[in-house]
Amino acid sequence: MNSGEIKQYAVSLGFQLVGISPMGSFPEAVFYPKWLESGYAGEMHYLERQKAQRMDPQTILPGVRSVIVCAMNYNTDLPLTARDRMRAWVSRYAWGMDYHETLQAKLRQLSGWIEQGTGGRTKTYVDTGPLLERVYAKYAGIGWFGKNTCILNEKLGSWFFLGCVLADIDLEYDLPVPDRCGTCTRCIDACPTDALVAPYVLDSRKCISYTTIELRGEIPESGRAGIGHHLFGCDICQDVCPWNRRAPASDDSAFQAKPGLFWPEIDRLLDMNEGEWRQLIQGTAMKRAKVGGLLRNLMVVAGNSGVRAFLPKLRLFLLHSDEIVRKHAQWAAQKLERL
Repeated sequence: MNSGEIKQYAVSLGFQLVGISPMGSFPEAVFYPKWLESGYAGEMHYLERQKAQRMDPQTILPGVRSVIVCAMNYNTDLPLTARDRMRAWVSRYAWGMDYHETLQAKLRQLSGWIEQGTGGRTKTYVDTGPLLERVYAKYAGIGWFGKNTCILNEKLGSWFFLGCVLADIDLEYDLPVPDRCGTCTRCIDACPTDALVAPYVLDSRKCISYTTIELRGEIPESGRAGIGHHLFGCDICQDVCPWNRRAPASDDSAFQAKPGLFWPEIDRLLDMNEGEWRQLIQGTAMKRAKVGGLLRNLMVVAGNSGVRAFLPKLRLFLLHSDEIVRKHAQWAAQKLERL
């Protein structure tokens, strides 16, 4: 079994891009511990706990020699982020079925096929594992590091998920592609919270995606206005990227928008009970934030809307919510009352 056969089989499973990276000490990996030391990971303490494994994949698969990186397009033909005071925004990647499950199922097929054909050992990861996927994606030729910290590809832009198969076999490796961001700084300029503190450097603590998904507890008052209408995640730095202008749409039904997740109406969200919320996010990546986190975010979105008509419903949350949601509802109501 050779690299070409592996790539061909991966494509047959539905991956649009496949590349193979060697193991090695890449310069980009050196940046990771420095990034952690700067505090840019915020409350994502698991990144610190996994640091040793992320820096040395031999700890997760002894004898590993190759990383097969697979990319799957999740873009749709629905419009990019815009401003609508009556609606909230859910990040494009979370509209459809949970990508972890979709990609992991295909990677396991690929992994089993490789093991059967080579007798080697493999291990698969999609996003949540202790692996620097983007570093290997670069050296597998999938794309280059964008200034927004996403991997960019000339054809797919940045609208794709990454999955990796670690293997203890030697393969023919791909070469990294050159950085094609040039002098462009649109992603940096467009970020409403200044989370991109420098080209290629993200301070997660300021990032809307981190705040609406990973942050637990209260959102600092100083950061609430910058969230704007984002209920879950943020696509701004990708929306403005020139490489995403002509990115093709995926024909995979798994990534098509689930009813109610594309531009959900704030008024409708304010009326939903917990059971309806659970049904809305079932099977999607939105469950990462949990219902309580999404309600907290919704209070901020409603407060930022400038729509005083939401006030009666916001006041109900002051009576029937947990402390975190109640505090954010109070902030939102006071903001609208001042209009």
